Amino acid sequence: MAEPITEGPVALRTSPLSHLQQRMGAAAVGGARGVTLAELPFVTMVNVRVDPASAAADRIGRTLGAPLPRRCGDTAASSLHTIMWLGPDEWLVLSRADPGAVTTQLRQALDGAPGSVVDVSANRTTLELSGPAAREVLEKGCPLDLHPRAFGPGRAVSTTVGPIAVLLWQLDDSPTYRLLQRSSFADYLARWLIDAMSEYGGPRVA
Repeated sequence: MAEPITEGPVALRTSPLSHLQQRMGAAAVGGARGVTLAELPFVTMVNVRVDPASAAADRIGRTLGAPLPRRCGDTAASSLHTIMWLGPDEWLVLSRADPGAVTTQLRQALDGAPGSVVDVSANRTTLELSGPAAREVLEKGCPLDLHPRAFGPGRAVSTTVGPIAVLLWQLDDSPTYRLLQRSSFADYLARWLIDAMSEYGGPRVA
């Protein structure tokens, strides 16, 4: 499962939601209906486009340690990388490794075949929503059926939460969700989620 890099030069950056860290922490609710919200900044993200039936796709899968998912909502993972299906010939790679290293390795695997490998790490930031009430919070503004019969661990799809487009990924049965949204919309979405959490005991954020 890909986690954010927290050491080295990235530690000197200012994340899109650094100004809301205290408010997100204050919004946390414990207990049987608890829910927490946190930003996971600076996750390496690389967009990959390639013909899924090509030898290049196989090489990329071997480089990542997991085959490229073939169906909407599917993900695949290795020790360093998580691969999310975005379209019939498009994937998002999340990684614990340096973005430059991942991009270089995947471009070498592409080896001149039709396709592209682009570092998009600065395009999005990640919010993690977790706890027994996390699904109820999301259901206030997400059109997906998030019931376990329809959506569970390992699923990741493009949708909306409130008015914001996100890539929504469920990690486990806690449930824990990660929301990947454009950095420019992160402030709005974080405040929307904090307000949605207020029903369970957290403060509202204007």
